[in-house]
Amino acid sequence: MSSSEKQRVVVLSVFASLGLTITKFAAGLATGSLGILSEAIHSLIDFGATIITWFAVRWSDQPPDEEHHYGHAKVESVAALIETGLLFLTTGWIVYEAVKRLMGGEQHIDVTWWAIAVIGGSILVDFSRARALSRVARETSSEALEADALHFSSDMWSSAVVLLGLVAVWLGFPMADAGAAIVVSFFVGLAGWRLGKRTLATLLDTAPAGATAELRGLIEHTSGVLNLSSLRLRPAGPTLFTSAVVEVPRTMPVDDIVKLKDMLTEKIIQKFPSADVTVTVNPVTLDDETVFQRVMLIASRRNLAIHHLTVQEIKGQLAVSFDLEVDGLMPLVEAHEHATQLEDAIRSELGPGVEVESHIEPQPERLLTGDDAPTKTAKAIITLLTALAKKHPRLSELHNIRIRENDQGLFVHYHCSFAPSETVDDVHSIVDQIENGLQGKFPTIRRVIAHAEPIGRVRHGI
Repeated sequence: MSSSEKQRVVVLSVFASLGLTITKFAAGLATGSLGILSEAIHSLIDFGATIITWFAVRWSDQPPDEEHHYGHAKVESVAALIETGLLFLTTGWIVYEAVKRLMGGEQHIDVTWWAIAVIGGSILVDFSRARALSRVARETSSEALEADALHFSSDMWSSAVVLLGLVAVWLGFPMADAGAAIVVSFFVGLAGWRLGKRTLATLLDTAPAGATAELRGLIEHTSGVLNLSSLRLRPAGPTLFTSAVVEVPRTMPVDDIVKLKDMLTEKIIQKFPSADVTVTVNPVTLDDETVFQRVMLIASRRNLAIHHLTVQEIKGQLAVSFDLEVDGLMPLVEAHEHATQLEDAIRSELGPGVEVESHIEPQPERLLTGDDAPTKTAKAIITLLTALAKKHPRLSELHNIRIRENDQGLFVHYHCSFAPSETVDDVHSIVDQIENGLQGKFPTIRRVIAHAEPIGRVRHGI
């Protein structure tokens, strides 16, 4: 629903209110009916309220700016609050005049056909405007339009009561007009009470009924969330500003954290399509974190790659060692500084008494351009690889052998199979022996990449 539709329905209501006010005042003054006069005052208040609504709708539709980060939607709530006050003023005046007439005795009232026609026509107009305003208010979540719809709705019912009062006066019960006026005041006051309650709830940032519990359950039962530490809901016009702060394990990868935030945002919008969602993720330390996890996390936060991480306990003291991968062209002084900073961070995390040693290893970050190794060289390496593999009967199905060459040296790739029950330690020991045997005969071999797989699950594709 566009803002132009909201403004169009308000403009029509302005003219409707003005027309009703003029005709009711004319009928009330001509007949002397307090019921009609109270309805005229009611319509006059409606006219003023509709003018306020028109300005509020125009203002609230403005986008957020540097000073109003959440937009201007609450202008409609302020307008609705002003209209609530006008409704209560109307109620007080009607009750005062009705009581004064009841205590002062009978009043002469001329019941004319055109006065009844004015009230009947106003009921039809009120019904039409209340229905149109309510529809647009629901579609746009506009409190100002909802308030205006309440004005026209209460006007419709109170006009019906006045019409009954006029019929009673025509039948010979002149005091019925003042009684009808008091009934009108009840409708007006009730409408004001309901509108004021909702408006104050919005101005005080009261969350929609049941929304907090519903969203809390949704967020807390999302995989990866340890705890929901904060949930704030702030309605403003059609938008429900939602801010959630959740805790996750600090060992959770950054990519998984991003996915979790996107998942929570999507779930909240599914429940409340008009929500403007902000999710903040706080990584927290878990009691069951291992030394391995803590060290890997420290390196990851510094964008440093490590492997061969080893943790030992020597006479009650922890000893941590690892290989640190850096660009092979990096100067030693720079690489040593990276290693020192990482070691200091690990000591800060695990305690100053922890022994930390690092081995700096080159790892080129650039793309290597290579080709298949010369046929003679490849055949010699494959022959030696086959011979070395035969020395280890637990290794079988040697396949997918590829020998590549680039400016870093030779790279040997092969697949092999082991019994599914073999441990990773045993498999790694065997392929390490084969690697050492290959590099002992061919020193130009830079790396040997062995892909081990369980027997029966051979992957022949490259």
